[in-house]
Parts: sequence; C-alpha cells; structure tokens
Amino acid sequence: MKKLLAGSALAALSMSSAAFAEGHETTACLITKTDINPFFVKMREGATAKAEELGINLQAYAGEVDGDHEAQVDAIETCIAAGAKGILITASDTKAIVEPVQRARDAGILVIALDTPLEPIDSADATFATDNFEAGRLIGAWAAASVEDPENARIAMLDLAESQPSVGVLRDQGFLTGFGIDVKDPSRWGDEDDPRIVGNEVTAGNEEGGRTAMENLLLQDPSINVVYTINEPAAAGAYEALRALGRENDVLIVSVDGGCPGVQNVAEGVIGATSQQYPLLMASLGIEAIAQFAENGTVPQPSEGLDFFNTGVNLVTDVPVDGVPSISVEEGTDRCWG
Repeated sequence: MKKLLAGSALAALSMSSAAFAEGHETTACLITKTDINPFFVKMREGATAKAEELGINLQAYAGEVDGDHEAQVDAIETCIAAGAKGILITASDTKAIVEPVQRARDAGILVIALDTPLEPIDSADATFATDNFEAGRLIGAWAAASVEDPENARIAMLDLAESQPSVGVLRDQGFLTGFGIDVKDPSRWGDEDDPRIVGNEVTAGNEEGGRTAMENLLLQDPSINVVYTINEPAAAGAYEALRALGRENDVLIVSVDGGCPGVQNVAEGVIGATSQQYPLLMASLGIEAIAQFAENGTVPQPSEGLDFFNTGVNLVTDVPVDGVPSISVEEGTDRCWG
C-alpha cells in the first residue's frame, strides 16, 4: 500500500471535488462520542461539508453519552457491512475499541482516529489530532504563572472518565507538567502524590458532570483555588458549583477545547484560559484522506517528529503571561473551531 509523504502536509491532503467525485461511489463513516457536545457537532459539520464537496456518502454515528463504547462498536460493524472505504472515529474507550477497529482494517477500511489516539496509537492507520499533552501543558503553565502562590495552590482535577481514555490522560498530565508537578506514570492520572492536588473526579465531559465533580471536591477542600477541566462544558459546570457558594471570582478555571461558547466564557471571566483545538479541520482532513485512499491507496503519515498528524493548538486568553505563547480572545473568536 502506498504511503502519503508527511512532508506534503496539508497540501497533500487536498484535492479538487471535480477530480475525485467524477465516477466514484465512496462511503465514509464518522463515529463520535456524542452528537450533542459542541465539539463533536463541529466535527460533524466539517466532515459533512467536505463529503458533500467530494461527492462522498457520509454516514454519521454517535454514542448517547461520552463513554458509550458499545454504540461505537455497533457503528463500526455497520460501517463494515456497508462497505465503507474509511472510518473517522473519536473513541470513547481507546483500548477496548482496538479489536473492532482491527476488524475494520482487516476488511480493507482506512481507519483514522480524530482527536483521541487509540492505545496503542498505531491501532489506527492514522491519527489527526490536537497535541493534547501540549494543550494541557499550556493551560498548566499559564495557571502556574497566574495564580498568586503556585507553591501552595489547591488544585481540583476534573477529568473525563474512569477508563482514562488517552485524550483525558494527555490533557491531565500535560496540565500537571505545565504547572510543575511530577506526574509519576505519564500513562495514567491519579497516581501523583503532590499535596497541592486535592483530588480527581470524572465529569463525562458535560456540564452536569462538571458541576457534580466540583461539588464533590469542594466537600473535600473548600479552599480549592485552581480548577483543571477536561473540556469547556465541564468547566461551565464547575463554575456554576463555585457560583452557588459565592466563590466564582476567587478560583482560577482552565480548560481545553476553544469552542465559540468556551471562548466567550473566557471573555466573560468564567474560564481564565483555554487551549483551542480545530475539530472542523480534523474532520475535513480526515474525509480528504479517505478520498485519496479510495482513489489510489495512499495513507496519511504523521507530522514530523510525532506519531500523529498535528492539527494545531493555541492558548486563548486576554491575560497573557511571559513564556507562555497565547492568542487573544478576539483572535480565538475568529478562529473558534475552524
């Protein structure tokens, strides 16, 4: 099977709709964790628009909630039966999904992980993703430089799921590294022994989960003053829990996603800073890669020095700090989820 040269970067993944669509009947599948999280809504928009441009039949599937692994397995089987040429997937369980993904690959289907690397990462043919560790590191470094006394901070860690999918581990461990905390085993969260960490709670990546997780950690330590959140819906829930106690103005919340509502929350002071991803780009590049695979068997290669194709990340804040690159809320609003 031919390989797509990494040095070709974005340009190598582009092709005109006329060149591909003529005479082709190709089915592609997009499988996301949910269809209500704005991040995955934007991903579906990007995949849909590019599929229409290239004349590809797109079938989209999602779990009912983040963590609905069985629904994703069922979707993979449906895509195999439909004769799909490629599958784009954001896996809820990055380890358990490996076997169903292998069945798809054995059937000659190109499988690309979007945003969330499988474990091991080469279980998919390619991964198009944010550098999630770097996304976490940026908000960690910014928080350490922004909080009044980082050596005595009281940190709440609002994670994704008990199964610890790779995206949650990378962001969590990146944040702690950026803050200057020894992460012990970087392949998992929760084994750290730094006394500044109050504890870890899971949120399922939604607002209700973020509120409950924040309430639980505040019961353990009402003096929490730094909150890491896996994503912006969880951050919004954490803020509501803090506001109920009148503490919304003296706790620093940081997050990852960079969606338009999240950037607006930065502008309004709900979130201090967030790392912005580009899911529409991930999905549209994924569809282009499936189109090229269908055309001539090429498979995308990772960015130089990485084991995935890096779709970029930027820290968004209007309170920049020395040594941590960032973009303004205005620029983040212009770029949100492009």
